[in-house]
Amino acid sequence: MAPPLPLYVDLDGTLIATDSLHESLLKLVRVSPSALLQLPLWLLRGRAALKREVAQRTSLDVSTLPYRPEVLDFVRRAREAGRRTILATASDGKVARRVAEHLGLFDAVLASDGERNVKGANKLAAILADTGGKAFSYAGDHPADLKVWQGAEAAVVVSRSGALARRAAGLTEVEAVIKPKRVGLGRYLYGLRAHQWLKNLLVFLPLMPVLHDLTQALVVDATLAFLAFGLMASGIYVLNDLLDLESDRRHHRKRRRPFAAGDISPSAGLAMSVTLAIASLTLSAALLPASFVGVLLFYAALTTAYSVFLKRRAVVDVFALAALYTIRVAAGTQATGQPLSFWILSFSLFIFLSLALAKRYVELTAAGAAGGDAGQLKRDRGYVPGDATFVLCTGVAAGQMSALLLSLYLQDRQMLARYGDPEYLWALIPLFLFWTVRIWLKAVRGALHDDPVVFAARDWVSRLAVGLGALALWMAH
Repeated sequence: MAPPLPLYVDLDGTLIATDSLHESLLKLVRVSPSALLQLPLWLLRGRAALKREVAQRTSLDVSTLPYRPEVLDFVRRAREAGRRTILATASDGKVARRVAEHLGLFDAVLASDGERNVKGANKLAAILADTGGKAFSYAGDHPADLKVWQGAEAAVVVSRSGALARRAAGLTEVEAVIKPKRVGLGRYLYGLRAHQWLKNLLVFLPLMPVLHDLTQALVVDATLAFLAFGLMASGIYVLNDLLDLESDRRHHRKRRRPFAAGDISPSAGLAMSVTLAIASLTLSAALLPASFVGVLLFYAALTTAYSVFLKRRAVVDVFALAALYTIRVAAGTQATGQPLSFWILSFSLFIFLSLALAKRYVELTAAGAAGGDAGQLKRDRGYVPGDATFVLCTGVAAGQMSALLLSLYLQDRQMLARYGDPEYLWALIPLFLFWTVRIWLKAVRGALHDDPVVFAARDWVSRLAVGLGALALWMAH
């Protein structure tokens, strides 16, 4: 009786629903952005050298990688049947060995070593050398694996592509076809954070003082600004998610995001991010004032800086978040030509600082309740669980200051002159104060979504408060 065929398993796209090199490069951006300047020099020495250099400068958390459960089960069953299992990958050996040690499912590892890139024909040669020229089965997911299947006794195709399975069947016997779950349009929309576009409604805020004299041109310009900011924000949200893959995967909720879960590849995410940014700039340059384009570019630069390193600097991070909200208001003034009100700017800074601190407070208290690693929290966010009291006090104070600024604004003579019955505007003060206090009460009780804006959009009490505020504005004529 012939011994069972040894099973060689690819890593990227097969065992894991991502590419370890792409993830390592994204982590390199976070830990050492200047090292990216050396990438062309490393690549000139070959892909194997590039992989080795990147692997030496980064350390992927292999315990959080999005492993394909169907492939893991297949490998386990192969081992139970007495088959020898080997991880055969073009990834660098440092990464491959750590994956193998973590899983405990492989008898050996074949991987790139800094000199030879173990892919395609090179992988087939390495496998034949390992088997002594004997028959083997190979599990892969990419057209590059056809060269390996050409020399294999059997193939395991990990792909939804019927064409790839047929091509593999034309070269060897197909032992199994494992089809990963289908990724629907909803996952891509979730990746774009379409629900976060609510924040971009702030570009309409500069129109509040002239509601009595709105024109179609003002509304169109503000709408275009809303769309441009939405596209740019989505592009940077994608980039932010790609840079935060490991920390998101350790989070109880964020690990379900499409990039962290491996539903959308890092390369596809980068393409999405670049396309969205280009679309935003094109729209802005063609239809909006140059000053708006300048504000949009500043927003893109600040939010990218936040994603790369500002978010890991305590206090700086919340001021950056507050600035990103306030910039949207400034963008609305540039798009519509309305003056930038000192009152609106001051109010925006304090309320958004309060909301940013609420977001951070929720993260700190959640990490403390879960017994999270304080050192990891400090590296990811710049805070330790003991900072929660400071964040709470500062956030509540900023929220109260925003309410005070709103009350002073409603006494401004120019503001009062725009309304026939301005006394109705005073209803805005208790409404806003109630909403702010309630947000922080929810945060303290652990009932607040970690993004207060998203929470407010879904919260019926917040929507009621907005409706009552709109009624007060209407009654003030």
